[in-house]
Amino acid sequence: MKNNQQLKNLQLGISAVVVLIASFVYGGNPSKFLPYIFGFEVEDLELKNIFRAIMGLYIAFAIYWIIGIRNPKYWQGATISNILFMGGLAFGRLASTVLDGVSFQYTIGMVLEALFLFWGLHNLKKYSSEVKNQSL
Repeated sequence: MKNNQQLKNLQLGISAVVVLIASFVYGGNPSKFLPYIFGFEVEDLELKNIFRAIMGLYIAFAIYWIIGIRNPKYWQGATISNILFMGGLAFGRLASTVLDGVSFQYTIGMVLEALFLFWGLHNLKKYSSEVKNQSL
């Protein structure tokens, strides 16, 4: 049973770690990190604000996923939010690929986000009845 729990939570755990790291890349110090990683300058106050807002959203989602791991009552909602988050990112990257061209760096991200989307859907289907029984 414990191994089953670990597998059920692995998708949320990996997502939380990766998204927390990404949040600090985007918003920790956008003027320093983003030119180095993505090749564009972030000098305007408004642009810094946007990236720090993205950081805040990413941190909030990661915290919710961690809560879902630690408390079975929130697992299903955390998994649904993860599916929507990863699916939204993958769809946005797919739209950019079609409209703007192929980016090697973001193609990898798109594929991984799609994998997490489908992993989350699989987990939701496989473990939802188990979670309902635990919270009763």
